[in-house]
Amino acid sequence: MTDPHDPDSGYSAMVGDRIRTIRRQKRLSLQDVEARSESEFKASVLGAYERGERSISVPRLHRLSMFYNVPVEQLLPLDFATTPEEVSNVVEPPAWVPGQKVIIDLTAQASASSSEAEMIGRYLTIIQVKRQDFNGRVLTIRGDDLQALAAILGTAVDGVAPRLAEMGLLYRPPSD
Repeated sequence: MTDPHDPDSGYSAMVGDRIRTIRRQKRLSLQDVEARSESEFKASVLGAYERGERSISVPRLHRLSMFYNVPVEQLLPLDFATTPEEVSNVVEPPAWVPGQKVIIDLTAQASASSSEAEMIGRYLTIIQVKRQDFNGRVLTIRGDDLQALAAILGTAVDGVAPRLAEMGLLYRPPSD
């Protein structure tokens, strides 16, 4: 049970909120995590972490971050002084103009081995951390990000999508 007078219990609750947020972004239930982790993370214990009823050790937090395939710092609160209301009021930059969406297939990117693909991968990780977006399958590129990708690829902004397609990194929705 959390003690409202114990500053560590408040921090544990915030860590738990972050763990729950990442798990939900991955679209996993507590039971899914237990099954997929081969019972390394029991549903009841993970639930206790998420509710802040139990503190998670650093090594265990690291293993959980590896299981979720996210940087360990993403399982920690954004800022101990920040309230959930302040976090929800953060304004994201506008999305890329409709009709010009560039969506990267993160699965294809992870298996690509060229030096360009590795640089793109590092940049995409930065975008995911900034956006708190760890669904792991695709990533929509916004206007400002497109300019940085153009610089990485050594092309004009309008040449990014064709170059990504050429590299096999552009997401193509399954056709019926």
